[in-house]
Amino acid sequence: MSYSIAVRALCEFTAKVGDLDLRFTPSPTALEGIVGHRTVASRRSEGYQSEVALEGQYRTLTVKGRADGYDPAQNCLEEVKTYRGDLSKQPANHRQLHWAQAKVYGWLMCRKLDLERINLALVYFDIVSERETCLLETFSAAELKSFFEEHCARFLHWAEQELAHREARNRAAQLLAFPHAGFRPGQRHLAESVFKAVSTGRCLMAQAPTGIGKTVGTLFPMLKAMAPRQLDKVFFLTAKTPGRKLALDAAQVIIESADAPPLRVLEMIARDKACEHPDKACHGESCPLAQGFYDRLPAARQAASELKLLNQGALRQVALDHAVCPYYLSQEMARWADVVVADYNYYFDFSALLFGLAQANNWTVAVLVDEAHNLVERGRQMYSASLDQATLNGVRKTAPEALKKPLQRVNREWNALHNLQSGAYQAYDKAPEKLLQALTSCSASIGDYLNDHPQGLDSALQSFYFEMLQFCRVAELFDGQFLFDISKRDLDRKRCLSQLCLRNVVPAGFIGPRLTASRSTVLFSATLSPRHYYADLLGTPLDTVCIDVESPFHADQLQVHIVDRISTRFVHREASLAPIVELIANQFIQRPGNYLAFFSSFDYLQQVAQLLAERHPQITLWAQSRGMAEEQRQQFLDQFTEGGAGIGFAVLGGAFGEGIDLPGARLIGAFIATLGLAQLNPVNEQLKRRMAAIFGAGYDYTYLFPGVQKVVQAAGRVIRTQQDQGVVMLIDDRFAESKVRQLLPRWWSIAPAL
Repeated sequence: MSYSIAVRALCEFTAKVGDLDLRFTPSPTALEGIVGHRTVASRRSEGYQSEVALEGQYRTLTVKGRADGYDPAQNCLEEVKTYRGDLSKQPANHRQLHWAQAKVYGWLMCRKLDLERINLALVYFDIVSERETCLLETFSAAELKSFFEEHCARFLHWAEQELAHREARNRAAQLLAFPHAGFRPGQRHLAESVFKAVSTGRCLMAQAPTGIGKTVGTLFPMLKAMAPRQLDKVFFLTAKTPGRKLALDAAQVIIESADAPPLRVLEMIARDKACEHPDKACHGESCPLAQGFYDRLPAARQAASELKLLNQGALRQVALDHAVCPYYLSQEMARWADVVVADYNYYFDFSALLFGLAQANNWTVAVLVDEAHNLVERGRQMYSASLDQATLNGVRKTAPEALKKPLQRVNREWNALHNLQSGAYQAYDKAPEKLLQALTSCSASIGDYLNDHPQGLDSALQSFYFEMLQFCRVAELFDGQFLFDISKRDLDRKRCLSQLCLRNVVPAGFIGPRLTASRSTVLFSATLSPRHYYADLLGTPLDTVCIDVESPFHADQLQVHIVDRISTRFVHREASLAPIVELIANQFIQRPGNYLAFFSSFDYLQQVAQLLAERHPQITLWAQSRGMAEEQRQQFLDQFTEGGAGIGFAVLGGAFGEGIDLPGARLIGAFIATLGLAQLNPVNEQLKRRMAAIFGAGYDYTYLFPGVQKVVQAAGRVIRTQQDQGVVMLIDDRFAESKVRQLLPRWWSIAPAL
């Protein structure tokens, strides 16, 4: 069995040496790179060949790639690299890597054409000046063959190890038994549907109740499908940290089962959480873990490859044992892991690492999207961009003299927009052309400045620069699925500042292609109703299979009461406080235990909690606070002890409304004092108008469907196993409306209103 690898991937594995150097230097965009390559090709003679497909063999290793260009008349093969800035400041190890690629292509071309010698050219194309710098050397075929074989031999040991790993993984995965004594009710249906979806290469949207074991129920069939469907990777994507932990726990159960395949499961976390030296810059002159990174990487990679569960702690230990950066070791191991557990943005973002690797390496991947209802809002955030004028004013004062004029022009065009707008908020169907021109010009000026001043900018200006680049990038994609809006805030009668936002409304145009790029994508959640709402906003393929898994729970396990004598609308909030406090206290006295109480805002939460503490001081309570760190969130959850009695106050839609598991007596009930509707403000009202124009259901798509979904998620915290018993009180008169009740789970038996 042979192992196939791209020329670029081979060279990055074998020819990268020295420091990790992430000092920011402006580089061409992918589009600019493509245009640059075309420009170089257009300047060549008539017989010039572009994108020459080449392939070669070394023992069991197949090496493939496309050389940028070959001129038969000059017997010259070109490796073209686009850049901007000062070429003389290019790090030596970058140049070495480029020559390695050229030499490998050179040997493959010699072999293809039976050449004894060939000219190799590194062509550096400056996308700003469109000037070429050509570095030319002549090599004999024998020299290049020796170079090729040396690098292949260096990779072959790893390739043979990988082949053995994959064969053992696939053999064992086919024989893998479900890691528990049996399936829970509904879990088998889910698992079989996932296996069928990946077998037929379709997208699956699965609504499955909380508590049936969706994580194991989706991961297990994907692993069973690895061999028959020749999957390279499974990506398990989550919206929040608790979801990532559940996925890792499920993977560990499978790894530790009797007939477990030799899997490598990798957890990927955000850079700021993985960084060992947050006070240092990412280059060898500053950070000890960046210095000599590529020299120590092979040993670290080998050590990491021998572990089954590469969670944050295990990967960090390997990295520190070999004195390399944990974050960038995790990026390297993403290439060699079988299952990658990561946040949505690693696959769906504009510059998503996992999606980029899958495309570049032609991997066959399957994607599991946990708590997929979150992907609508997360998608909107990923594909939006905003700029704040207060930030612009701050950086203008401290900017280098050479950048003051470009920044001033941006401010001038920004202020011109104010003169066209009378109110505090206004949405527009078009992005502002003159301002965009100013932003593009300013970004280019900052880029030129960075090329001439490699020591960089102060952090505030650099952050604003990145925000400008994102804003310009989103502006290029702006169409009917976006809004441009300006939110003004007056400082006094003469002056005002504003925030500009290119706001993605429908992320389907970006998410849809990612769903179809995989062999199969499974979107699963307890709340994917109504289906058309998620299909419209996520862009699921037309042949997507939709299933609604039957609940393993029975109506007599959960008492659901609608409290329709109380209104939680903002105008009635003051009047609702005392009735809610008495309702909570009475339930607690009748059946002491642990409860969660959900509210629409921190202010509302605090008002009820304070009144409850005053009137019923014997009841233990604890409350979520704004901006809780992970450790504080865990302390909040730790108070839900088996046999304990108290009430935790939380905000609906926040950290405790989904993705947490408090089985048995750790949680016996929930009070949900809100319909979950989004705040009534100009932005959401504009969103409602756009939803009405596109889908004909503005209120439902903006307020009702997302709101009730949060309610159902929160209620789902109560019943986690088939032995649990609990109560949910839905506090608001609107819950009694038929349109709302239709969106509640079918297995609920709703008691007469209280």
